[in-house]
Amino acid sequence: MSSPRDVRPLPAAGDLLRVRELPKVSLHDHLEGGLRESTILEAGESLGLALPADDVESLGAWFLRAANSGSLVTVLESFWMSVAVMQTADVLSRVACEYVLDLASDGVIYGEVRWAPENMLTKGLSLDDAVEAVQSGLETGIATAAAQGHRIVVRQLLTAMRNGANSLEIARLALRWRDRGVAGFDIAGPEAGFPPSLHRDAFELLASEFFPATVHAGEAAGLDSIRSALVDGRASRLGHGVRITEDIDAIGAGPRLGQVARWVRDHGVVLETSPTSNLQTGAVPSGNLAEHPFDLLHRLGFAVTVNTDNRLISQTTLSHEIALLCDTFGYGLPDLERFQLNALSAAFVDAGERTQLEAVIRTGHAPWS
Repeated sequence: MSSPRDVRPLPAAGDLLRVRELPKVSLHDHLEGGLRESTILEAGESLGLALPADDVESLGAWFLRAANSGSLVTVLESFWMSVAVMQTADVLSRVACEYVLDLASDGVIYGEVRWAPENMLTKGLSLDDAVEAVQSGLETGIATAAAQGHRIVVRQLLTAMRNGANSLEIARLALRWRDRGVAGFDIAGPEAGFPPSLHRDAFELLASEFFPATVHAGEAAGLDSIRSALVDGRASRLGHGVRITEDIDAIGAGPRLGQVARWVRDHGVVLETSPTSNLQTGAVPSGNLAEHPFDLLHRLGFAVTVNTDNRLISQTTLSHEIALLCDTFGYGLPDLERFQLNALSAAFVDAGERTQLEAVIRTGHAPWS
């Protein structure tokens, strides 16, 4: 069980300023889902794309309507617009740079950005060209943020599409770029019907090279998907993972955990939950944040983390997600510190960097005066 909560409540969700000041770790955020509306409009116009809106506010509203569909498949379909503009080195670098600056302004000190290079090749880029362009943008953003007084590190997670056949090639790409900005591997896309076992060759290669992977599982599919992520994907983290509750009997004298849930909890497998996104995609069918399993999992001792998934599509920020959880479940600073330490424990960093980041998190979460 988790430690008792601080009795001092944090500000309600509307007061984001203090939450924004807290040092944070972002583990689950898609580059394709985090573009600025203005960037899509400018790049789309230069490419002659027919966009569904011609101003920032209307475009944001369009994405939010798609996000609120209650279907992961429908949400994924809204990515077409972002992907369509992310086909040149210049745009990829710009998007990556803006990504870093947006996270830095939200108090993030360490981030891992996942994206699918195989979707960025329609204008002649190679896979390596695309990764290089994103890395250039990240480095520019990190340097710019530092000049503005914000220390942040952001690394790439290369994503293979689970409904495609390129996962082994993307795994090899990730290995070519390890220690040059790429920190891990992921699979994403439609979950139901496309289990991690379909990509066993990629995961076995990565395991043989001691290269880490996180796997989308337990969002649009249940325990079988989670089990495959753990067994076939060798995952130390689960992208979302909220449907682990299907292996928890919370009715009666006390919660009883099944074999998979007990393994996930007792081995500290981190759950990369994204509260707003989980409501929007139907991972939490009621659409009610109070019924999100985040709090139950936290109280049962699971390693839960807070993430955004797609900041543009969900019209959110990491600070906003944290503030919503505070407003709903009454969390205090010790809880919020625990969520960030959970995330740091699973970040794809070496021991020395982890120690440095932990010191920043603990100092930043010292009791407010």
